Amino acid sequence: MLLGRPAHDAAVNVLRDRYDVVEATTIDDAIAALRREDFVGVFSDSEDFLPLERALVSQQATLVLNTIGEGVCIVDGEGRCNWMNRKMTAWPARVHEIVRRTCKDAFDHFSKFTPADLASSGSLKSKRYNITVEDAQFLEMIASPVLKPNGTVVQIVAVVWDATSSRRLQQKIDAIDRAGREMMHLDADEIRKLDVVERLKVLEDKIIGYTKELMHFDHFAIRLIDRKSNKLEIVMSAGLPPEALNIELFAAPEGNGISGFVAATGRSYICPDVERDPRYVQGLESALSSLTVPLRLHDKVIGIFNVESRHRGAFNEDDRQFAEIFGRYIAMALNTLDLMVKERVETSHKIADEVAAEVAGPLNDISIDVSSIMEEFIANDDLRAKLQTVLDNVGYVRHSLRQAAAGPNTTILGAKELAEKPIVHDSLISGANVLVVDDEPNIRETIADVLRKYRANVTVCFSGQQAIDRINDETYDLVLSDISMPDRSGYDVFLAASKSQKHPNVILMTGFGYDPSHCIVRASQEGLQAVLYKPFRVERLLEEVRKALRNRHEVEGHA
Repeated sequence: MLLGRPAHDAAVNVLRDRYDVVEATTIDDAIAALRREDFVGVFSDSEDFLPLERALVSQQATLVLNTIGEGVCIVDGEGRCNWMNRKMTAWPARVHEIVRRTCKDAFDHFSKFTPADLASSGSLKSKRYNITVEDAQFLEMIASPVLKPNGTVVQIVAVVWDATSSRRLQQKIDAIDRAGREMMHLDADEIRKLDVVERLKVLEDKIIGYTKELMHFDHFAIRLIDRKSNKLEIVMSAGLPPEALNIELFAAPEGNGISGFVAATGRSYICPDVERDPRYVQGLESALSSLTVPLRLHDKVIGIFNVESRHRGAFNEDDRQFAEIFGRYIAMALNTLDLMVKERVETSHKIADEVAAEVAGPLNDISIDVSSIMEEFIANDDLRAKLQTVLDNVGYVRHSLRQAAAGPNTTILGAKELAEKPIVHDSLISGANVLVVDDEPNIRETIADVLRKYRANVTVCFSGQQAIDRINDETYDLVLSDISMPDRSGYDVFLAASKSQKHPNVILMTGFGYDPSHCIVRASQEGLQAVLYKPFRVERLLEEVRKALRNRHEVEGHA
């Protein structure tokens, strides 16, 4: 573009030969042309160059301010807006009003300082404001003073941007943090009074409640990795059909669905369209998308949190981030419950050891004294018989203490006394077909002996798989199964009974309520009759057996 009439016409002719040249006779014409078109160069008389340069700089500054994504405005001491860029102009009047008032506050703030104060670097710092618009929009603003040469504040330049999404993101994270802390707030004294089912029910209610109310997830499942089998065991779920929950999945990157992949790799997985994802395994009926995140405990993956939706593309990166944070709290809460039970087991063993050590001396003294008296009254048969009973009882106490110290899986209290009684007829137990499953020989044989004393037909199995094979071949009125066995869990036994019988009747057993694979809570959701916590008394065993058989008769009577 040519401004004015340059003296060197020869140079102008050269330019015309090579370029399309536009001529402007005044600076205003030149600026108007610059606004309409792009030029590779501007040629002007020297006396026109300085005002043109200033005009171009002003134009470029305006262009920059109108291009940036933040709102910019200049407000005077009366709160009047003297200029605003396009972004600011686009916001509604209510935003303009709040920004003007805030700029007026900033003007008053900076005006409190003397010109000398404002000239110092510390007092010239911009002031930051958080602005809320009708509880629906959140803005952030930085206000900076415009000073005269003498240091007097004359205007405020404000840069304003919409922080609604980031503020809501932070609010959601804060809400998840509060919910997680509430899940973790399990009063130890109160929790210890509850059994495993009750403890997990407390936690389950909290997790399901927060997942629905806070995360707005209505269809989800939580699976934990069984460290022995690497299987992903269902712990709790909501809104998913039984056929989805009963699918066997393992922590492996291939061939075990999205859940197996996440558990094996520790990487979250958003599935926007289940119909196009080869890793997806059946979950919610008519599901179209899913989100799966790992449950981490001290950077170790202990399970997965899987969410399903009937809408395509229902989950985004924010959902992933929220679910990962929430998943860490789930993992910590489940671990806290496990630690409480482990503490109970270890404390019980310790107490049993200490009691055994404390009474060992007195029991020895009793045995020695009784043996000595028996030798003195060798001709008194009645007295010797009574003293022999004392010795037998001392031996029984020693045996019981050794069993208690060895752990709950070796003890059923009161079995010895029952063994000395005659066979008992019981209308509920007599003739009932009962399957007893436990990998501890003493437990399964003692339970079998007790039930046979009441004329039950008892079959014993030493493993979960053996029991499952029996259940598939025969019908039992009642199944009593330990939870933790080397091959199959108590839940596997319960599941087999549920599949083979119309009205499954199962009682699960566990030492001190310890349930690392959470068999109890899963089976409780699906019709488990009762749980026995070892060591239990014979009376407790018989009470639960009678109750289970009575319930079975009532159910079959109404069927």
